[in-house]
Amino acid sequence: MDSTGRESSTGVPGEFVHRANPADIMPTGWAREDENRFSVSARWPDAHAFFSPLVGGLHDPVLVAETLRQATMLVAHAEIGVPVDHQFVMWDLTYRVDPEALSLYGLSPEVAVGLVFSEVRGRGRNLRTFRADGVIHREGRRVATARGRISCTSPLAYRRIRGARMDALTTPVPLIPGVAPEEVGREHPEDVVLAPATGRNRWRLRINTAHPTLFRRPNDHVPGMLLLEAARQAAHQVTGTETFFPSVVNMSFSRYVELAPPCWITAEFVPSTDPELVAVRVEGHQDGEPVFHCTLSSPADAPALARLDRRLTG
Repeated sequence: MDSTGRESSTGVPGEFVHRANPADIMPTGWAREDENRFSVSARWPDAHAFFSPLVGGLHDPVLVAETLRQATMLVAHAEIGVPVDHQFVMWDLTYRVDPEALSLYGLSPEVAVGLVFSEVRGRGRNLRTFRADGVIHREGRRVATARGRISCTSPLAYRRIRGARMDALTTPVPLIPGVAPEEVGREHPEDVVLAPATGRNRWRLRINTAHPTLFRRPNDHVPGMLLLEAARQAAHQVTGTETFFPSVVNMSFSRYVELAPPCWITAEFVPSTDPELVAVRVEGHQDGEPVFHCTLSSPADAPALARLDRRLTG
């Protein structure tokens, strides 16, 4: 197996999910149900260096996005025949989770992902775009639904698209000082992806290309999971609550985010379509152009979420 990944203890190759560390590999197996319908078994870690619980006793809801990402790439490589050196880009992502179903206690860490591919253009090494819809169950209970639109590009086509920007693979990116970890819901400074900037509810994206989870391998642009984390951290700081819990996320990317030019992050409260949720819209701009926008919603009754945490852990 090449340097892009190692095989996990469950037999899922790391190169199939683009993860080098076996501890980061969520899927444990997969099967094809019919032409475009698949089942993927996965295991959520009780503890993880990055996807640690944001509210004690509950799994990090962003695990849903990471599980969909890994399950989708696993199926694309193992069942659709996409070569492991092809590039994947997720252009939009939505998910909705049930907080109670994310308990670390009393429930199995094993989850089942029902995955459907639709709007498929191309097959095998010629796969170009598709949509992945996932439903995650845990002990028969629905935990989450998730959806993403993905493009797939061969190495030759990717080099043609990116051109000189691929020089960023060998160009160091200065690590700028970040905000205090507790302000954005993190424990460790190395996990902070926002840096102070002038203006209210405005930050500069902080890029640490040595981060073992957010930069799982050398990249010439900012990974989408890092941008999702930036949106989560910005929403956390805007709400100013320790129990901000992004149970509903809608995110869209308009273009690649480059490593060198500053990327500016802004956040604001927006009306929620659900009276039980509080919503924050986060946007990213680079070189004066929008690069992504994300709306994150958390239970509006933060004390109720804290009580849920105490009940589940007690």
